[in-house]
Amino acid sequence: MPRKMLAAMIALGFAAGAQAQSRPAEAISNDVVKIGLLLDMSSLYADITGTGSVAAAQLAIEDFGGKVLGKPVELIHADHQNKADIAASKAREWYDRDKVDAILDVAASGPALAVVPIAKEKNRIAVFSGPGSARLTNDACTAVTAHYAYDTYALANSTARAVVKNGGDSWFFLTADYTFGTTLEKDASDVIRANGGKVLGSVRHPLNASDFSSFLVQAQGSGAKVIGLANAGGDTISAIKAAREFGLTTSGKQSLAGLLVYINDVHTLGLDAAQGMLLTTGFYWDHDDESRKWSRRFFEKTKKMPNMSQAGLYSSVMHYLKAVKAAGTDETGAVMQKMREMPVNDMFAKNGRIREDGRMVHDMYLYQVKKPSESKAPWDYYKLVATIPGEQAFQPLSASACPLVKK
Repeated sequence: MPRKMLAAMIALGFAAGAQAQSRPAEAISNDVVKIGLLLDMSSLYADITGTGSVAAAQLAIEDFGGKVLGKPVELIHADHQNKADIAASKAREWYDRDKVDAILDVAASGPALAVVPIAKEKNRIAVFSGPGSARLTNDACTAVTAHYAYDTYALANSTARAVVKNGGDSWFFLTADYTFGTTLEKDASDVIRANGGKVLGSVRHPLNASDFSSFLVQAQGSGAKVIGLANAGGDTISAIKAAREFGLTTSGKQSLAGLLVYINDVHTLGLDAAQGMLLTTGFYWDHDDESRKWSRRFFEKTKKMPNMSQAGLYSSVMHYLKAVKAAGTDETGAVMQKMREMPVNDMFAKNGRIREDGRMVHDMYLYQVKKPSESKAPWDYYKLVATIPGEQAFQPLSASACPLVKK
């Protein structure tokens, strides 16, 4: 064999060997990218997550093409029944036995906080679009988790601030007695006091409460101008209905402030009951042409317009799959690095970004619920009051308790 040809073959062999060593031995583990959704499918948050969230994730996978790096994307889901122990057990089972690469949504703060240490232990990704507790990017933050759609800080910083500035400077809270409710009350109270308002008291109610009359008696007796609802889903709906029946909101002396109100809640209540209420959200289906186009596709699947958590879940699934493609692997560290490097630009967020504490920073919106006479069509419920830039809406890194943040 000629010397030049031998040298060339040797050089090619070294190059191929170097390329093989630099490429991950198994770019996609188990030849499938598996995503698991932990949802409330049967309790008070079923309407705001549930089958709608499954539909949103399915849409994302379909829009991505059903494959990434030539391997299929598989979606599974489970009902955690709003119980932290069930969520933790299912997360461990999925990571260990079913080889799930990423757990997403995890509706409700208690279940989400139970999943965090398991994701950290197993070095697997978890991205939260359903829960609200700002603890997820503070003391509970990890290098493998991200908080996507909203949090209690952004809700309080937007809604409570607007209500105080409009004259609602004395508050009494009806608070769901678990992590999300108590965190939301604290965050809202901080904003109220910082803006010159007063918190006159609060009362805790059990999750999925059946009777709000005794709590409303205490709220009425407080003399507060504003009764803040630090709850969500079925509890928010029940509290608003009870307040209306109780005559609390028709007296003109007190008003309600829903600190987490979904469009599903307004749809269930009707505009007669919800009109005039200020609320903060990260997504409204009728915000612009892109949101309308996507939302109509979602409506075809579910016969409901999407809410903030469902739209955020779609966005988070797409962002995760884009990161896997960009990383060339589903290995956790490489994917999380790409998720932080790549901006989020879709129907949910423009120029969104995931910070080192895991917070996906994006614009939030303050809306007011329309009067029945202002609504022109089904699901035409909101009018925009203000856009809150992401850097103003979410907690600044300088105030973060996340150990990953460099001070």
